[in-house]
Amino acid sequence: MPDPVESSDDARVVGVGPHPGPWPTDPRYDPDLLANGDRRNVVDRYRYWRREAIVADLDAQRHPFHVAIENWQHDFNIGTIVRNANAFGARTVHIIGKRRWNRRGAMVTDRYQHIVHHPSVEALLTVMAPMDLTLIGIDIVDTATPLEAAVLPERCVLVLGQEGPGLSPEMLDAVDRVHAITQYGSTRSINVGVASGIAMHMWIRQHARQPDTASCGADAHRNVSDTDR
Repeated sequence: MPDPVESSDDARVVGVGPHPGPWPTDPRYDPDLLANGDRRNVVDRYRYWRREAIVADLDAQRHPFHVAIENWQHDFNIGTIVRNANAFGARTVHIIGKRRWNRRGAMVTDRYQHIVHHPSVEALLTVMAPMDLTLIGIDIVDTATPLEAAVLPERCVLVLGQEGPGLSPEMLDAVDRVHAITQYGSTRSINVGVASGIAMHMWIRQHARQPDTASCGADAHRNVSDTDR
């Protein structure tokens, strides 16, 4: 079944129409999408592919960092965090607390991203214990050091708190260290969805293979990995 179409106020046409033929015979392609067009929120490389094929291809190249977000009050930013995690190739998104979250901000990327729910901080720690991952809190607290000066472990979990209260006391006790994003204006804090993207991109700058091309398009990073296959 084709994925839902991304709704957008952008006037540009998203995706492609029916495949002009001859149709590819690769089993990764979806006959329904080939026949009717593909308007999903995916990069061009994945046009007309089955959802399962896209997930399998992503699984082969996901980065070893995870993202965790506390959700005690039904945080509306989780969709943005999931979308960021998909964009930066996070291994898994862990949601701690309430199971329900607003998927609108994810723009359907949750269909391609591994997401795991944990009812409590203790439950998260139980799952993390055998995985040898460093828990990195992202929050503005007295003990935090600047994220910009930090060297992030390759295998880590970037942990974000609820919008407003930030990391819970239990989570602050659980993480190995806390970093804060340096700010230069009058606001006390930035949106947790924005903070998640900054933190993930900090990991990308330190550990991800960078494109050796001047292109900055959505598929630019694919140009590097594809040549190595």
